[in-house]
Amino acid sequence: MGTGPTEAVRTPVVDRTVPVTRPWARTGALTAYAALFVLWSELLGIPKGTIQVFAWLWLGTIAWHVEAEPRFHLNFVRDWWPPLVGLLVYFYSRGLTDNLGVGVHFTMPVSFDTWLGGGETPTQRLQSAWCGDPCGPLTPPRWYDVVLTTVYMSHFLAGLTIAAVLWVRNRVEWVRWMRRYITINFGALCVYIVYPMAPPWMAADKGYLPRGVHQITGRGWADLGLGHLDVQLQGVGNPVAAMPSLHAGMTCLIAIYAIQRLRSPWRWLLLAYPIAMSTALVYYGEHYVVDVLAGCLLAALVLVGCKVWEDTRGT
Repeated sequence: MGTGPTEAVRTPVVDRTVPVTRPWARTGALTAYAALFVLWSELLGIPKGTIQVFAWLWLGTIAWHVEAEPRFHLNFVRDWWPPLVGLLVYFYSRGLTDNLGVGVHFTMPVSFDTWLGGGETPTQRLQSAWCGDPCGPLTPPRWYDVVLTTVYMSHFLAGLTIAAVLWVRNRVEWVRWMRRYITINFGALCVYIVYPMAPPWMAADKGYLPRGVHQITGRGWADLGLGHLDVQLQGVGNPVAAMPSLHAGMTCLIAIYAIQRLRSPWRWLLLAYPIAMSTALVYYGEHYVVDVLAGCLLAALVLVGCKVWEDTRGT
């Protein structure tokens, strides 16, 4: 049988009695965990590599059930190793997609966004209005740069943090979320292979956009004294894996999935997350509007496809 992305995780079948953890012990363990996380981030940067993130999530579940026996904590490894392997395959395959002989696309996104922006791309307009004219990596950051950089960096932790919370609280929902999370990653990978596309900052370097367009991601954290932190993707990356925008797609996936599950009328405020992420991506020169839209379309397709899969198979 096949083992596609939708089958990468299955409902755990091992009987696990959730241990009782006293509130004071949990509070102390989570406080120590938070302090260690802040120290790590200050010295080594926000965890972004797949293995790093998984390790920190495992440590968080250990802190939550700090009084459990050691063998209970091995349940995390038993449940999570298939999606971990899948995401490692995605991550390293993503870094190779620009070495497969397919030409990198420059003109389509420039033409679309220039039409959309009425003669200038939205990236040009945002950098001129918000960064300065001329704009550059050394231009002093504004207060909104702090917000947008934080939103941008949340991509590396948000999806798997949600998975860890669901793993602790509801294993069935954990499986459903991981199915969506892995599928959107591999769906994006398929597009990267057949349609490698340069982001705005690279288009400017190659002369397809004015030289004034820069990659200014991360500039906002200088206001917080965090300018030394590494805000670039660690490990194997691919600068032409821009279509679709997985940053935008993931935030749409998170927001819509949460809106579907929650019942509070305030849940619609979660749409501010993909809006803020999309704004950051275009403003920082990381993505065009067209690949932001493609990322959100991919998220919608994944949500619908996984729901049909689950309804058909009764999972």
